[in-house]
Amino acid sequence: MVIIDKLCAARALKHRIAERRGRLFRVAYAWCRDRHLADDLVQEAIERAINKCHQLKDPSRLDSWLYSVLNNCWREHLRMRREHVELNDDDLVSTCCPEQQNISGELSARVLVLIGFLPDNQRQVLTLVVLEEFSYREVAEILDIPIGTVMSRLSRARRSLSDQLSSASEPVTESRSYLRRVK
Repeated sequence: MVIIDKLCAARALKHRIAERRGRLFRVAYAWCRDRHLADDLVQEAIERAINKCHQLKDPSRLDSWLYSVLNNCWREHLRMRREHVELNDDDLVSTCCPEQQNISGELSARVLVLIGFLPDNQRQVLTLVVLEEFSYREVAEILDIPIGTVMSRLSRARRSLSDQLSSASEPVTESRSYLRRVK
């Protein structure tokens, strides 16, 4: 009976992992700005998570654990590639993905472009806090960095976006809704 219970629990956990594919894709896309690469990263992360679901100690922490797996896949990709891709404004705005189809207005498009130009470490923290609404503590666990580092990277990212938006004669107050604070 214990074996059957464990099999049922493992099957349910695998189903819960697969349900989070869309959210994982949104974050992966925000990190890499390439739809195909984001899809590959998510597929790899889900495969690893399913194969190692027995390592999840607390099922209530599934989301944090999944984003940690995704982060490890992203780091591995960067390590293997070791080169930076030049970002083009037109490519960032014109790329068609579900997240961008829901975002309207010139300011939104500019914010997306500017997020693409942030350093990887700032973009990761910003997307986890803003898109996925993780707490600072959860982001620190996902990225395996101190909470103070999360706060400083987030602060730098917000400051950079605000500076870029205000330097283009756009009132900073309009951009605040895109840069909301979550603790």
